[in-house]
Amino acid sequence: MPCLRAPALMLLAAATAAAGCVVSLDSQGHTAREEARFDVSGAPDLHVTTFDGSIQIRSWDRNEILVEVEKRGPTEEALKSIEVVTSRDGDRIQVEVRRPSGGDTFFGIGVHTSRSARITVTVPRKANVVARSGDGSIRVDRVDGRSELRTGDGSVKASELRGHLVVHTGDGSVTLQDVAGAVDVTTGDGGVSLSGILEAVQARTGDGSITVRADQGSAMTDDWSVSTGDGSVAIYLPSEFSADIDAHTSDGRVTSDLDVTMTVTGTIDRRTLKGRIGEGGRLLRVRTGDGSIRLRVS
Repeated sequence: MPCLRAPALMLLAAATAAAGCVVSLDSQGHTAREEARFDVSGAPDLHVTTFDGSIQIRSWDRNEILVEVEKRGPTEEALKSIEVVTSRDGDRIQVEVRRPSGGDTFFGIGVHTSRSARITVTVPRKANVVARSGDGSIRVDRVDGRSELRTGDGSVKASELRGHLVVHTGDGSVTLQDVAGAVDVTTGDGGVSLSGILEAVQARTGDGSITVRADQGSAMTDDWSVSTGDGSVAIYLPSEFSADIDAHTSDGRVTSDLDVTMTVTGTIDRRTLKGRIGEGGRLLRVRTGDGSIRLRVS
């Protein structure tokens, strides 16, 4: 029987679905590895979900998706209780690791082992990705398309993404490097670091610092909002960047080396900076409840 449970037609379409499991034992318990492959055309839509565990997505130059799942648990029976289900509808590929019944954690003498499943997926460079983990980190590298990355508890890292990017973590840091397009980031508790050729930015954290570096070629296609409940904010903009600025800290200081032009409603004081850079236009709104705000030329 195949390791990944899937309809028979799907297994025929995926030329080389996994034919068996590899089970091993280490100091952390038992592990089992499974894999499946899917031939695709164009830009596939990939949906990946796990109840507990990390997700890693990367690209290659093949018209094929490779799914690798590493299940972990205290016993072989615990591994069998972790169900991996795949389905496909054209170039829409779905991988779901389902929560086992009877709880996720085994307790013994000096032993505390949770059942989890780590997913690694390799996709064509052009792909649309939705990745969700109940508890675990997410990392995505070198993918062009819409990406939606959500975890209940864990960090999110991404690099060299092109397209619309949505990120949410309940508790964890977010690091996005060399991205291009529109970015919407939310973390309940953790720092945010964002860099790339940016068009639209929404960045929020309940507790943590935020750094935004807009590279040459960045231009606002919509208003930007950058806010933290408790932490400093640093924003680096190209010298030719244009925006209306509205920056305020409730407890801290606003500093800027940008060439800010005062408007009729403009304000400059220790905690507030309102004005225009370049030709003005879309609104760049920056807020922190407790911390400094620094506006710099990149």
